[in-house]
This record gives sequence, C-alpha cells and structure tokens, in this order.
Amino acid sequence: MAVETKTPAAGKAASDDREMLISGSEACAEALTLADLDVVTAYPIRPYDTVMQAIAKKIANGQLVAEYIVAEGEHSQFEIVKHASTVGARVFCGSSGVGWMYAMECLTVTPPLRVPMVAMVGNRALDDPGAFGVEHNDALSVRDLGWMLIWVDTAQEMLDTTLLAYRIAEDRRVFLPCAISADGAFLTHSQTIVQVPTRAKVDKFLPPYNRGDLQLHPDNPITVAPQANEDWVIEIRRQNNEAMNRAYTVIEEAYADFRRIFGRGPENPWFEEYMTEDADVILMGMGTISLPFKVGIRNMRAKGMKVGLIRPRWFRPFPTEKLVAALQPAKAIGVIDRDYSFGSPFGSGVVANEIRAAMYNAEKRPPLLSFICGLGGREVTLEDVYKVTDLCFEAAKSGKSPLKTQWLGVRE
Repeated sequence: MAVETKTPAAGKAASDDREMLISGSEACAEALTLADLDVVTAYPIRPYDTVMQAIAKKIANGQLVAEYIVAEGEHSQFEIVKHASTVGARVFCGSSGVGWMYAMECLTVTPPLRVPMVAMVGNRALDDPGAFGVEHNDALSVRDLGWMLIWVDTAQEMLDTTLLAYRIAEDRRVFLPCAISADGAFLTHSQTIVQVPTRAKVDKFLPPYNRGDLQLHPDNPITVAPQANEDWVIEIRRQNNEAMNRAYTVIEEAYADFRRIFGRGPENPWFEEYMTEDADVILMGMGTISLPFKVGIRNMRAKGMKVGLIRPRWFRPFPTEKLVAALQPAKAIGVIDRDYSFGSPFGSGVVANEIRAAMYNAEKRPPLLSFICGLGGREVTLEDVYKVTDLCFEAAKSGKSPLKTQWLGVRE
C-alpha cells in the first residue's frame, strides 16, 4: 500500500513534490496519473498485475479519469490500446512472462503501425516449469520487432522513465512503442522512498499526445493497417529503422529537458557507470542485478581491487558508440545475463552477444567473459560476484577471452 511520507508545507502545495513510500508498480501508476492517461487495459498475471491494481485504485478514488477496460486475455489487451492510440488516446498496457508472449501477434504489428504506446513488462520467467521469478527473456523477445526497450533499477527510475517513455515515444520523429522492463518482485513489489513531482512540472515536460494527420477520425478518413503485400514491406521496415535511429537524438533531448524541469535524472541516459573511472575490470548487468554487484564492488574496492559496473538502461536503441567508448579502458569485461540464448555463439546470454557485436570493430577489444545467473529469480550472491570478478582478472592478466559461458549458482 502506498504511503505518503512527506507532504508539501502549507502554502506550497501547488509547487512542491511529494515524498511517498511506494513500490515500482505503484510508482508507475503515479506517473500514469500525472501523464493524464486516457485508456488502460487489464488482464491479470503476476508480477505485472500490481500495476493494474494501483491504476484501478487511482480511477476508483477519482485521482485519474480514464477508461479501464478488462480484456479476456493479453492478446485483446494490446489490440484495444493499439486502436485507442490511433484515435488519439494516450494508452498503457503490459504483462509478464508467458502473458507477454501470448500478445506476440499484437506486439509484432504495433511498431509498423507507428503506435507510440507505452507498456510495462514485469520481468518473469517463461513457463514451463511454473516459475514467477525474474528473467529477462520475456521482454527481450521483442528486441528485433521495432520496440524501444529500457530496463529500470529503482522505483524512482520507474516513475521518471514512464514519463520519459511517453515523451520519447510520442515524439513525431519517433512514433514507436516503448516497453519498460522492471524486475518482477525485486522492483515491482518492493517499496522505497520516491519523489513524486507536481502535475504542473509534468505538464511542462510532457505535451498532449498529438497524432496530427495520422489520427483516425471521421473528419480525417484515412486507412490504418492496409494490406501492403510484398510491394511495400521492405520500405516499411526501412522507415521503422530510420525512426529508431532518430530516437537517439530524441532520447538525449528528453533527458536534458527532464533534468532541467525536475532537477534530477542522469547525465548519461544510456547506462549507469559505477566506480568505472579507473577500473581494470568492468562488469555489466541490467536491472536490479546491479544491487549485489554494487555491494560486492564496494567490498572489493576496499581491498584495492579496481573493478566497476556498467548498468545498461536502453537496450533498443542500443548505445553502441557510447558503450564501446566506456569499455575501451577496461582490461577485461564480464557480462552477466539474467537471460539465455540457447544455441547462440558460445551459448551466451543475449546481452553478452550484443556487447561482442558492438566491440567487434572497436580499436581495442578487451577479453569478454559471459556469465548467466539469477534465472527464475535465483538469488545472486556475493560469492557469485567475487567469482565473476576473479575470472575477469585472470582474463585481464592472460589477455585471452574464455569461450565457455559460465552458469553461476547452479546445483550440480
């Protein structure tokens, strides 16, 4: 349950932020309320369902005026909001694990239609066997479909990123859907203190959604999703790719405006760097996996070991040049995936393979080690962190990249 821990002082209610003890899902609902959402669809699957519950309470309490449509499944959910967006509604939807996969047909056709919907993926393992802990393969399944993809690490980042996602997706230069990935349970359910901005600040940052001449309306008779056949498919794919390329500029503009208006936010939108200034070994991992690694890095730094962490935020579009530049000084790189890619080169995770591809043309290519851990919500221990780091230092000393991907914390 959301708890307001600090209210604005008397006489400053209209201008001061609120401080609340809320979960990542509740932080998302706060942002959706401030964004003046029009249409939300719902179908329960944990851990994503906590967002639905939080939005439903907002509407029931009169804090948000929006259409709340309960669908009979995830496939219908995404179809409803897709069509609502074409008539000019700001929409929200989402799911987790196999629910996200059940909507795959709709997820596939949304980017070519240039529908800038925002969705949340409460990251969860893909059944079978029945498991509800966090993995990243659900969200990564749309990495090649034209969705923008971002991973968040804290409830504050969840709120801020939701506002940023609408600003970026609805920019006419982009007009692509954006999925925000939040680790199930670790982030969706855990409460922390969050600064909730005023509506006045949000209105200054986030303009109303405007589809312009693409808005479906009786006064603007246009065709949406016509049958194009093979005559136009490659042109449509090319246009989507160009929109994704334009997103690089739009993302940097949006974060700069966010910092100016809200007084917080990262200078580097693309990834967080932690103790990397003089690091011989740089570790990488997305989402809440950063927490045990930051603790381990502080402990190792106290012993004089030069190790740091890069936590990627944006996965699509992928910040190739900036990431390569940040990794150049390292003597070894360790990529920790909370996902897998069966049969991929070296049996690595998805992120490790992306980093290898990004580094291929780099002037300097430090040894890169691939690790998979924390699948299904398995605890990532400090012993895991130390093992990863020790192997990376060995590779830095030898200058060679072990080809074998290491699976950590597996019962033999």
